[in-house]
Amino acid sequence: MQRHHLALAGALASLLLAGCGAAPSGSADAAAETPGRRYGQIDFQPCTLTTMGASANVEAQCATLQVAEDRAQPQGRKINLRIAWLESGNSGSGQPDPVFFLAGGPGQAASEVAVIVDTALRQVRKQRDIFLIDQRGTGGSNPLSCLGADGKELAFDEEAPPSEALLRDYAQRCASSLQGRADARFYTTRDAVADLDAVRQALGVDALNLVGGSYGTRVAQRYAAAYPQHTRSIVIDGVVPNELVVGGDFANTFEDAINLQSAQCRKDPACSKRFPSDTSRQLRGVLDTLRAAPVTVDYRDPGTNAPRRDVLTPDSVMGLAFAFSYVPQYASLLPLVLDEAAQGRYAPLASLARGANRSMGFQINRGMQWSVICSEDAPRYHAPAANAERLFGNEVASAFFAPCAVWPHTAAPAADAAPLRSEVPALLLSGELDPVTPPRYAAQVLKGLPQGRALVARGQGHGTLSAGCMPRLLGQFIDSTDAKALDASCLDTLSYVPAFTSFNGWEP
Repeated sequence: MQRHHLALAGALASLLLAGCGAAPSGSADAAAETPGRRYGQIDFQPCTLTTMGASANVEAQCATLQVAEDRAQPQGRKINLRIAWLESGNSGSGQPDPVFFLAGGPGQAASEVAVIVDTALRQVRKQRDIFLIDQRGTGGSNPLSCLGADGKELAFDEEAPPSEALLRDYAQRCASSLQGRADARFYTTRDAVADLDAVRQALGVDALNLVGGSYGTRVAQRYAAAYPQHTRSIVIDGVVPNELVVGGDFANTFEDAINLQSAQCRKDPACSKRFPSDTSRQLRGVLDTLRAAPVTVDYRDPGTNAPRRDVLTPDSVMGLAFAFSYVPQYASLLPLVLDEAAQGRYAPLASLARGANRSMGFQINRGMQWSVICSEDAPRYHAPAANAERLFGNEVASAFFAPCAVWPHTAAPAADAAPLRSEVPALLLSGELDPVTPPRYAAQVLKGLPQGRALVARGQGHGTLSAGCMPRLLGQFIDSTDAKALDASCLDTLSYVPAFTSFNGWEP
């Protein structure tokens, strides 16, 4: 088995399906000396929500709600769900149907992307309260953290030769560390959906508007199917069809995204002149060179500016290309650094690859992610016929699911993977260049939603809630629940990000 496929699988596990199109992480600290508030049966206290990389914080009200870890054993272990409440601008006179925001991952905590959510839903928040519920196993909701005997994060040997055995060993040690804290079998989408309805009941509200990003779109669809009487509307951004095997289609979606980026370069006179060999060919060329002989590179660490010497391998380059493909502003750098590498100048590529690989673990709880994918996706995965022309091989998915051999889980009922068929008003959003949830996924889900509409944001990657006029459209849709009546022509102003033709930027 090729080394680069195994190492890349670990990177994909961290980056996979994270919502909002960014890589933040954060925490919440209680604000001092400010009175709390009560909503339904839940008592809230002031808190400040932060998101790494954001220039501002969000003042909120925070609380916890206790639920049974295993609902079949209500007298057994209890866990606390962390809830953050972003109050509506019309305090006391807002609409009675709040918004629940559902984060991506699997493994992302909703409260840790509060700044991004507050920005994207700023129009919605004028009339409605917004609740961020950390899905069980993430953030402040009994996280399935991998801990060592010292209580610190369980170390993963990044220097060891990667193998499926190494991944399984780490997962086994992580599972053992959960003893007495959690039973990983009960941290699935089905459990999370029941938690959401428990929060709804405790808040004393009858109807919800669900806004989900990436993996959160699966949660939104499952809630709408289980509780149609309590679902007023859904907005799903970076759509994941229920029947999709997460991790099983990367070879196609990533390749398609790279080809779309290449097509944009060919249409741009400055880009096509500067880079006669397009991004797809550039990437293949660099990978072939490194597979033949990995290169030792001297460069500056992007985090510390300290001199470093590392071996640049195919897995690090693929990790960079995959991470950058999420965000067009980053992807615009790829043609330039790949061209530099083709000329034997690897330092820029090595520096960016180190930065990308370091940030891939952002706020994704690996244990919770395994609980979801091992229960819901791995049992349904069947490897397609090998295709040597693909950048990704089947080894990526095999390594991605390798921890499931030892991670505690129970296969989800087949009905969970049924496509959503519902009259719920729905707005489905996609980025044209999304490498993991392309527009064709939204078109697939739309077939079962006669009151739905799909919008594609031109030139955008993974996560479109904040793109252009989208926040205004979100506000209008959640007010009216009429997706088909929206005038979405304002999205026509979105454009493509030109490729860098030099390290000074793109040509005017």
